[in-house]
Amino acid sequence: MWSFFGALWRAAASNVALAVTLTLLAGLCALQALALLRAPAAWLPSAITVTLPPGDSIILGQRELAAPQTDRNHLSLRRDTAGAWMLRNLSASNHVVLLRDGAEQRMGSVAMQDIQRFQIDGAVFEIKSANTRDVTFIRDGHEWRYDGATLYRDGRRQADCPESRLASRALAAWNGLMPLTIARPLTFGGNVYCDNRFGLEQVTPGAAQIARVNGRLQLSAGNPDGDRAAVLVTAAGRQTDLRKQEAALAGVNAIMVGHTRLQIAANGDQITLAPSRHVKLFADPEVKLPQQVSWQWQQRALWRGDRANGLWIGIALCLAFLATSAAARAVTIASAPARTARAAGVRASGAVDAVWVARPSWLGRLATVSGLLAACGMLAIGLVTLIAQRAGYAPSAAFSLLLGASALLLWLALPGRLTLATAAGAILLAAGLLAQLELGLGAPESSWLRYYQKSAAMLAIGAGLGGLLRLWARHHATRGIHLRQRSIEWILALFAAIALAALAAQVLWGDETGVFDLQPVELAKLALTALTAHCLALRFHWHSGPQRLADHGARWLQLIAPALLFLALLGLALVQVDDFSPLILLLVWSTGMGLAYAIAAGNRALAAILIAAALMAVGGVIYLRVVGTDDLIRWGFYADRFLVWLNPAEHPHTGQQLLLGARAIGDGGWLGADHWFGLRALGQNAGSVVQIPAVQDDFAASFFLNRHGLLGGLLLWAVQAAFLTGLVLAALHAYRHGAAARHFRHAWLGRFRYFALCGGAAFVFAHFLLSWGTNLAIFPIMGQPMSFLSAGGSHLLFFLCPLLTFVAISTEGV
Repeated sequence: MWSFFGALWRAAASNVALAVTLTLLAGLCALQALALLRAPAAWLPSAITVTLPPGDSIILGQRELAAPQTDRNHLSLRRDTAGAWMLRNLSASNHVVLLRDGAEQRMGSVAMQDIQRFQIDGAVFEIKSANTRDVTFIRDGHEWRYDGATLYRDGRRQADCPESRLASRALAAWNGLMPLTIARPLTFGGNVYCDNRFGLEQVTPGAAQIARVNGRLQLSAGNPDGDRAAVLVTAAGRQTDLRKQEAALAGVNAIMVGHTRLQIAANGDQITLAPSRHVKLFADPEVKLPQQVSWQWQQRALWRGDRANGLWIGIALCLAFLATSAAARAVTIASAPARTARAAGVRASGAVDAVWVARPSWLGRLATVSGLLAACGMLAIGLVTLIAQRAGYAPSAAFSLLLGASALLLWLALPGRLTLATAAGAILLAAGLLAQLELGLGAPESSWLRYYQKSAAMLAIGAGLGGLLRLWARHHATRGIHLRQRSIEWILALFAAIALAALAAQVLWGDETGVFDLQPVELAKLALTALTAHCLALRFHWHSGPQRLADHGARWLQLIAPALLFLALLGLALVQVDDFSPLILLLVWSTGMGLAYAIAAGNRALAAILIAAALMAVGGVIYLRVVGTDDLIRWGFYADRFLVWLNPAEHPHTGQQLLLGARAIGDGGWLGADHWFGLRALGQNAGSVVQIPAVQDDFAASFFLNRHGLLGGLLLWAVQAAFLTGLVLAALHAYRHGAAARHFRHAWLGRFRYFALCGGAAFVFAHFLLSWGTNLAIFPIMGQPMSFLSAGGSHLLFFLCPLLTFVAISTEGV
């Protein structure tokens, strides 16, 4: 027994870097626990009961519904003389969605196939034919047809609008030529007929629109900036104004008001609304309400969650397997010198059974099996946690704390050498979880903790998958089993196909926020890096591989694949995202890959050109910031962002994000807003910082600097620099191995790892650069999450976790 603990102590003492990393991680996790302990009690309504006799009505809004993203007078709830409950939306800017058995109906809208005529102010439109795919109507003697993507006048597509950007023109051309179209709404109002605009005199642009929603064409009243127009529809002989549409609540399970979901249960003169997701928090269970409204209070639970006992048991089993694996491996390593000495003695004596020492001991097999079970368990728990959160049964914040800490521990406990990149990455992950927990506890809404809980679940999934890949790679490496080159190329091709399909899904069914709550562009960046690394690695040994002409043709096709993926990313940035930050990301990545190629090829001229181009870009940014220019504004290249960036004081409304971020950073100073590096503010109210738009993503750095000060930001910068340095060092080591190899496969593998690590480092550097530049007003506002710090679940799962896994596999045995 004493020898067992002695072996563990010697293993821990021999790795100072691991001890330092574990100490820092323990400190960051302890700060998370302290934040939970210091969080003040918060209350929210678990049920809102409204009592109305037949024939009576009441107006509900932000105060009565505890829904922060709603208007002061948002809903009109009424009972007719027969006792039926009726609902009407009073808000001019926020929609109300009714949910009936999984089907959604937005109030103020109607399916085109259900109406015979519609009228916008004085303009009358007669429906000729309508179904779920297209609608044809008559107006002023012309026949108009809209298919959910393009508006045709007498069979011909309208001309593009004069002010249309290149992206809009390209999208309209695509819809006019291709059978698979991208949905674009048809808007009514204004004085111009062009593109998908139907001009109506003296009607505000956007007064109404027809769009493809959930597979059906729906007419809805728009939200114009000017005067609202009456939108009348005729169905079954009755005429209804969509802006005053009233819906019966019979059969409705829930409603969405703003971002708050309200479950509905009617019983006689009472109707009960159970709010969830975005619910306002109160310091005391007391609020003044109308006489017809009453609340049932509940306290925010941070330490206990519903239906989470099985998850706690699963975490305990994972930690037990992890401890068993680490202890068995430590004893195996500690006893390795004695086994080697015995083996040398047996070999010297000429004994035949000397080979037993080369076989894995039972402790080694125990360590492998336990590590495999721990990784599988972590993956399963992460998936169950994520699904439960999406279903509305998120576990407690305390469980997410333990889940995130266990995932980080798994990452460090798996076999392999601890490198600078792995250690710095784990510390950055823990720091990001701490910042997201602080934001969740300090916000006045119940929904802000979901970012922390989602990140912890994503980290568990990534750690579990990464652990399985690391164990699989180690198993094959110890036995000399390698994938064939052709198999690797097929895997890369499949990876690229999946990434392109995901991008196509975002263009067809998603928006700039992603599709199905995911961001396929993160997976595409990883695929682009892997494909480019493979092709550049082949470039250095073009004549060392297969010599048949067919094989060379296939290799040329492989070289084209990254260009196709690059064009797909470029098209997504221009057409769908409507943002130029992906272009900057790709430019930084291209420059990084170009420098990596120049170093590997010894091409000093190319390296000098790329460095000079980077310096010119820096000079251009400084010139624009100091002198300013109207050229980009005249070209229409995101003029609003450049105007805000150059002079935010003249544009306080559009520059709200920039101004609020700058104020938060100024309030933080050097020591944080509490003058104690955020230690006194742990778990406390975050104040006005939560009002910064996208503070959990794009402006997470502003919250961090406000809470922990510029000195805390400097520490964060140091760890980020250490992570990038670790990636570059691992890449250079891989290149040296590839350059020294005499076998084609070994040379290709070394160079592939080199280019892949350089590409990953370039993307991470671009995210750091854009995020810090946006928060510190060095660049115009560009929406990109800061790696590790922001609550970007897709960025964490689809890019950072695979990158960390690849680093661990690439440095195996280094």
